[in-house]
Amino acid sequence: MPLPTEPLRKLGFLTIGLFDEADPRRGHESTLGVIELGERLGFDSAWVRHRHLQYGISSPVAILAAASQRTSRIHLGTAVIPLGWENPLRLAEDLATVDILSGGRLNPGISVGPPMHFDQVKEALYPDTAELEDFSYERVRRLLDFVRGEPATTAGGIEGFEVFSDRVQPQSEGLGRRLWYGGASLRSAQWAGEHGMNFLTSSVVKAEESEDFAKIQLSHIRAFRAHHPDGENARVSQGLVVIPTDSASPEQRAKYEEYAQKRLPRTTTPQGPARLMFAPDLVGTSEQIAERLYAHAGFQEITEVAFALPFTFEHEDYVQILTDIATKLGPALGWRPAT
Repeated sequence: MPLPTEPLRKLGFLTIGLFDEADPRRGHESTLGVIELGERLGFDSAWVRHRHLQYGISSPVAILAAASQRTSRIHLGTAVIPLGWENPLRLAEDLATVDILSGGRLNPGISVGPPMHFDQVKEALYPDTAELEDFSYERVRRLLDFVRGEPATTAGGIEGFEVFSDRVQPQSEGLGRRLWYGGASLRSAQWAGEHGMNFLTSSVVKAEESEDFAKIQLSHIRAFRAHHPDGENARVSQGLVVIPTDSASPEQRAKYEEYAQKRLPRTTTPQGPARLMFAPDLVGTSEQIAERLYAHAGFQEITEVAFALPFTFEHEDYVQILTDIATKLGPALGWRPAT
């Protein structure tokens, strides 16, 4: 259990990558610029979200392919790719390709379940097979097998001048150990552990046994490790929304506090049929945030984080927040920037 005297080992951040419909390139370039800044500041990892049929990153793998050519050290992750939108075999090819281009720095985070608004999108996404698609954990298992080198076909060999493989190509050594499951339930945590994945736990969990966010998250982390072959050494990354204000202007501080205040009511009780619990956004000086994190039962169990950036801020806000995280908050948690 990390204590104030023990260092945070890995510090990352997550961005949603919003853009203006009239000028999508500007938003995508901003996202790439933020990732480049993260590398210069010494962050260990940068993660991107997906937003299908919205004004955010719809192709995180493509974004990270571009980021792999603009960076040399920082690890690049997805948090998360919803497999309900993907063909596991094709995704395995894309992930391996980007991992090779990055020099082995890709950390794909995935999840399962029907696509959001499935009834409205299924005719476009799966016009002939919507009722037959399997959105269970089996879809994840297929991806794991393909990435880890299990046969994808009974064919293979030489046909004329062409050579065929029975495995997904390319195969990228080590990628299978860098696959993460983004889970919000106890069952997901257990399944990810049983299948040797890493585990992403975010600012959203399901209120299954409690309505105390930190206690729920703690139970997921412990269940994951209890079912993982690596036990206590199994990798878990926590992803709370963190907004340090050390170098923020008065206008920025006011904006950040208003943002967090508007989102606070959803953190008090479970939301919707799924009974989702949201963690409060952490706004304040790095010293104040560090104190709150060390008191958080979930944080006490982990040594890796990927702090989530707020959704709707401007590029200069993200520069200030990332700079404060790397130069103030990270060191307050015992972290040291990578070189």
